[in-house]
Amino acid sequence: MNRAPLKRSRILHMALTGASDPSGDAEAGGGQKPFLLRAVQIALVVCLYWVISISMVFLNKYLLDSPSLRLDAPIFVTFYQCLVTTLLCKGLSALATCCPGTLDFPTLHLDLGVARSVLPLSLVFIGMITFNNLCLKYVGVAFYNVGRSLTTVFNVLLSYLLLKHTTSFYALLTCGVIIGGFWLGVDQEGAEGTLSLAGTVFGVLASLCVSLNAIYTKKVLPAVDGSIWRLTFYNNLNACVLFLPLLLLLGELQALRDFAQLGSAHFWGMMTLGGLFGFAIGYVTGLQIKFTSPLTHNVSGTAKACAQTVLAVLYYEETKSFLWWTSNLMVLGGSSAYTWVRGWEMQKVQHDPSPKESEKSAMGV
Repeated sequence: MNRAPLKRSRILHMALTGASDPSGDAEAGGGQKPFLLRAVQIALVVCLYWVISISMVFLNKYLLDSPSLRLDAPIFVTFYQCLVTTLLCKGLSALATCCPGTLDFPTLHLDLGVARSVLPLSLVFIGMITFNNLCLKYVGVAFYNVGRSLTTVFNVLLSYLLLKHTTSFYALLTCGVIIGGFWLGVDQEGAEGTLSLAGTVFGVLASLCVSLNAIYTKKVLPAVDGSIWRLTFYNNLNACVLFLPLLLLLGELQALRDFAQLGSAHFWGMMTLGGLFGFAIGYVTGLQIKFTSPLTHNVSGTAKACAQTVLAVLYYEETKSFLWWTSNLMVLGGSSAYTWVRGWEMQKVQHDPSPKESEKSAMGV
């Protein structure tokens, strides 16, 4: 009868000390990193994720909609960032090949068959990054999080439509809170005279593409041997090729020729820095998941969005109403609650892998 409490205490000890053996013996835990060291590592990784993610949003806002730049070429900005990512992937692959053991990076060789296999995902990927940047161009950084807040809702909807996965009543309830926060935010932006209908529509489309990207990524990963870096390389390479006709059709090449700062080292430095941040965000996201967990990563992302909103309001010296802040809290609270509910449900399934049919929720999409 005392076995279950003993197991729980041992698991708690393992979580706090980082020991692989829950027995708590000094010999078993001697080879593990001390808890304080692991805590410092996790804190540094989370801080790195926050700094890169928030910096990338502010930098992209500067490139896309800065009065000092006056560059109306969002597709070119997105194209250049994809080009930087492609070149970085190829450069790191060459470095890993030339200096074995110094860098853990897969060998990258252009395979047209693989590129064709990745193409459906690349189309969704192009939509995702393009609509993200277009949303950021037309809305303020403070509203950006609310404008793209429907990703979770689309995840639930597409999981049912494409994968036939039902969702529990409590998870649907959190989605309702997110939708309510989104509509309230749109209403308050309109009341303050700062609402951009185009930016809001682009935000909704970006949310849809983010959800589709996650689904298609799982389908395409076997084509690149399960390597995220290979997928990143082919995705961005395909995007670079597909963006070229768009640059011609939308007249952005003409806008670049007329751009006053085209020869400015500062401009190209900021553009390249944006590309580096775009490459780095994929790495630090994986790093944060590795050092914490997918659940903690989602919580960290929600907290980062909250900090980003506050920083944007302070930096741009904006004044927001109580209901505007309420909309942000609803979106962030609903997203956090959804993450917690899904984590709790997954934990429950692990403890009871074969629930009775009568115990399954009848309330689902």
